[in-house]
Amino acid sequence: MRFGTFLPQGWRFDLVDIDPAEHWSTMRGLAQQADAGPWESLWVYDHFHTTPVPSEEATHEAWTLMAGFAASTSRIRLGQMCTCMGYRNPAYLAKVAATVDHISGGRVEMGIGGGWYEHEWRAYGYGFPEVPQRLRKLREGVEIMRQAWTTGTATLDGREYQVDGAIVRPLPVQPGGIPMWVAGGGEKVTLKIAAQYASYTNFAGTLEEFGRKDAALRGHCAALGRDQTEIVRSTNFNTIVAPTEAEARDRLAAVKARLLPHVGPERADAIERDYLASDAFGTPEQVVENLSRRIEHGLGYSIHYFPELAYETSGWELFAREVIPALA
Repeated sequence: MRFGTFLPQGWRFDLVDIDPAEHWSTMRGLAQQADAGPWESLWVYDHFHTTPVPSEEATHEAWTLMAGFAASTSRIRLGQMCTCMGYRNPAYLAKVAATVDHISGGRVEMGIGGGWYEHEWRAYGYGFPEVPQRLRKLREGVEIMRQAWTTGTATLDGREYQVDGAIVRPLPVQPGGIPMWVAGGGEKVTLKIAAQYASYTNFAGTLEEFGRKDAALRGHCAALGRDQTEIVRSTNFNTIVAPTEAEARDRLAAVKARLLPHVGPERADAIERDYLASDAFGTPEQVVENLSRRIEHGLGYSIHYFPELAYETSGWELFAREVIPALA
């Protein structure tokens, strides 16, 4: 198992009560701590408004953070889970990502997906296309980025995007271009795009759901003549770990109390249930057991979101000290 960690950026109300003037130093300090630890990668979300409810609380922009982390870390890989294709022209995005790859010395991962957060789509003037159009944007955009990163130019006369000789120089530092993570578990379209272009997939669900999506991915790979073992399966986990289960529940109660004024009781209760059901909630021994089952079903990479990270790092450090060595 390989491991990544999300960093707080505000999107999930994970910087509230911290002075905005201190947000960057908080995020940078955590990035540097992750860089010195056993984590393979750090991640942020590509969103503009908080979730599960939009608010005026801070949400820092993903690709700006990518550049900041690239300049302030030296080893750890840098990803977004996941960039929304509809928010940026894909030729422009390819240029941005290639530049950040140079700043980082070749450490960028490209998480990419069709997007889903209707409120911010409309608020920023992007409309909110139906699912088929969003997936066309994803497929065409991924093709444009692949061309840009392998040839230095991109040309496509598509239904959604038209580019004609867009120059993306210099090429990314990484030979063959920036690794592509196609996020989402749509079995007919999204996983077909992943089978064609991705080095990694990212989808969630129960073990049964994971197995079904994995089978769909294998089927698309077979149809395309691609070796399915070239694609690493990844999943994101809401994570709270503590020496005892009682302490894990106390930590969750503190997280819920912080969220309650912002999201209301109904959604706070739903968030609590999500954590309690997570394979990454509990003691290190419980989490190792749960993730071991995931490994047996083909999971190769897990990315962990710690809701308390900006305020309390002991659970994060416990995970790095006891869970990662047991499964790496």
